[in-house]
Amino acid sequence: MRRVFKQILAVVIILATVSPIYVNGMAETNEKHDVELWNALKPLSTTVTFLNTGAHPDDERSDFLAYLSRGLGVKTASLIANRGEGGQNEIGSELGNALGIIRSNEMIEAAKITGVKAYHLSKEPSDAIYDFGFSKSPDETLEKWGEEITYERLIRFIRTYKPDIVMPSFRNVDSQHGHHRAISILSQKAFSDAADPNVFPEHFIEGLTPWQIKKVYLPADSFSDVTKTESIEIGMINPIYGMTYPQLGEQSRFMHKSQGMGSEIPAEPRQFKIELVNAIESANNPDLFKGIPYNFTEWAIIVPKGNLQVQLKNFQKRLDRMVELYPNREKIFPEAQKALKDVERLINKTEKSKFDNGLKTDLLYKLETKQEQLEELSFISSNLEVKTEISSNVLTRGETAKVKITLTNHGREILNHVEALLLVPTDWKNVKKQSFTKLKPNETKIFTYEIQVPKDEEYFNPYAESIIQSKVIYKQNGFQTEKVFGLDETIAVVPDLSIAVNPQNIVVNTADVQESIPVTVKVKSYFEGEKNATVKLNLPQGWKTNPVQKEVTLQERNDEKEVTFNLKPPADLKEGNFTIEAIAVADGKTFTTTVQEISYDHIKHSYYLYPTRIDGVAFELLKPENLKIGYVESGFDKVADYLTNAGFDVSKLSEKYLTTGDLSQYDTIITGIRAYLSRDDLLENNEKLFEYVKNGGHLVVQYHKPEDKWNSEKSAPYPLEIGTPSIRYRVTDENATVTVKKPDHKLFNYPNKITEGDWENWVQERGLYFPMKWDEKYETFISMADPNEKPFESGILMAKYGNGTYLYTNLVFYRQMENQVPGAYRIFTNLISYGVE
Repeated sequence: MRRVFKQILAVVIILATVSPIYVNGMAETNEKHDVELWNALKPLSTTVTFLNTGAHPDDERSDFLAYLSRGLGVKTASLIANRGEGGQNEIGSELGNALGIIRSNEMIEAAKITGVKAYHLSKEPSDAIYDFGFSKSPDETLEKWGEEITYERLIRFIRTYKPDIVMPSFRNVDSQHGHHRAISILSQKAFSDAADPNVFPEHFIEGLTPWQIKKVYLPADSFSDVTKTESIEIGMINPIYGMTYPQLGEQSRFMHKSQGMGSEIPAEPRQFKIELVNAIESANNPDLFKGIPYNFTEWAIIVPKGNLQVQLKNFQKRLDRMVELYPNREKIFPEAQKALKDVERLINKTEKSKFDNGLKTDLLYKLETKQEQLEELSFISSNLEVKTEISSNVLTRGETAKVKITLTNHGREILNHVEALLLVPTDWKNVKKQSFTKLKPNETKIFTYEIQVPKDEEYFNPYAESIIQSKVIYKQNGFQTEKVFGLDETIAVVPDLSIAVNPQNIVVNTADVQESIPVTVKVKSYFEGEKNATVKLNLPQGWKTNPVQKEVTLQERNDEKEVTFNLKPPADLKEGNFTIEAIAVADGKTFTTTVQEISYDHIKHSYYLYPTRIDGVAFELLKPENLKIGYVESGFDKVADYLTNAGFDVSKLSEKYLTTGDLSQYDTIITGIRAYLSRDDLLENNEKLFEYVKNGGHLVVQYHKPEDKWNSEKSAPYPLEIGTPSIRYRVTDENATVTVKKPDHKLFNYPNKITEGDWENWVQERGLYFPMKWDEKYETFISMADPNEKPFESGILMAKYGNGTYLYTNLVFYRQMENQVPGAYRIFTNLISYGVE
């Protein structure tokens, strides 16, 4: 690692022309650095490629990756298995696939900060490689994902990306998430298999070749009994970014807002410890880069003697001189064009060489990678501004749209033979390429295109590459350079009409069938022009609705109309599931898709398309008459809505009401999951809630994480400590046996008689963040455990406090209600009805 530290030291000497001043642990200088240029220059220093593998967005080792990419210039990627669909959402109510879209886009934004390219094995919503929730077993994980498809995609990616070094983010130890363990197992296995021509030979028909990973490492931060380790200092300040690499990593983690990631940390030394677990013979040394050619000077030592040796050495010298020219864009630009000529010649020579196939494959990939990096540098140092605009970010089938590409030369050099191409699928209609002979300094040229979306174009896939891109080409110093640009905004092909229903879930109580169930259907037009539509519901047999259908007129794109239908279930409705489909008919076409727009400031706008339907379930749900509920929403669940739809009288308690309102009118008050995290007013009025209980109220608190501003001594009326590490305090088997310790207790008999059947058909998990310690005043009622583990008894805790009762539950009722689990409704109804006779 000595040469690496010398390079970093040289950078500090060259760049730190002003002594940094530390403010809040960050380094600040009076000099503004050209970060964009430096990000393109630094990768010229090395040819090493590094791959970090993980299971979920946020699994990347941000601090170490920032060091590799931003500090050393190593080509670095994160390969993540799934999209995090099974997790929780700290910024909104999206769950499932919609949450996966948020987390995937957060991963992209996070990776931009550390200079890492983000990839996923999962290709589309509801992919086989899905985040099905926390798992304690890699075997369960691979069984649910499909080990063959997961491993095939991993090997395909390795053969495409060609990493020298692979490092899973986690080790295969029983304290880890089963998803993490599965990826660690497969990543280590790939060391041999990616290079084996007998493993997935179909890849070679597609043009891929076997690839030999040189080294596999595992993080070893907290493992004292490992061997072959190296500890790397990553806590130094990089003057370009004005912060240390761990600080830079935390800046990227702040982008994982749906997971509440990111923290302010001081500038201080930090060691990152890694263990070498597999290596080719020539690289069997724990030193990270030992045995791997670090740049073309070292490649020159490996290739057979000849003219190519000299050319590789000279090429690296040219690259190093360009780095030394920072921050002079005007001097770097012509040098980048000359280097592009050099690398083209080197690629041609290598292709014609008689090198061993493995050596040739390796060297060609390094040269082609350097060509891509030089083209990126050429564009940045040219000061060419490219702006691509489209008349509408949403398009419908058959629509014609205009695209404008604006090029402005902010540099001092004339750019020759300038072309701007629009890249769209081959079956889209668009005009031919346009070009200009020259683009002078301070000159702007506009390229205009008209495109037409095919009438059978596939609808938007949030995980696919952008359907519209631009390519800009120019010649300078006799060499043609080209670069592909994406648009700033998401371009999506969507149906003419989006149909959304509220509620999306309906509970019909067979003990007291509702006379009328109101359903709102919102129709939104994405069509450029007027649309007349007939909106109606496709009902199960015996159901009726008023009105039967409704006509709406949508004047223009983004126009919305709402229609309310009153559903009437049959009086003799039998228990079971049912589905109601909402449709709109316009111009002879039937539209049955919801386009859910996902919009947050920190990520690109996106869309989730899914079939429009109401999922219903009919079952017997006994409720106390006139039970009045106050609900303190957290923003993380929809339990209040689920209860309202099931016929309960629920009032959502605002911040103002919680502070000044009369809580005594409510029989029960419920707090949403993790409400102490999101509701400061709840913290401020916690004593008021205790007073409510003391005066005879019934308070039901749903689960929290230990770090959710939860105080084990003060948040509950008696001490209650949530389990840490939280990874161990959960029951992930949704079918885990539940033992009711007090079956005769009112909680399990009023108003519903709870039986074993009520614990059946749960989804994803039983409970999260079980309390680990609690005051003896709390009663315990149930016991459950994952296979081969000690049971938890704290899933439901209740204590008398004054004249009332306080109940804490960490069972995941919100997820069960979302998935229409009758037993969860019945159990939760009993929990919230305890204070009523």
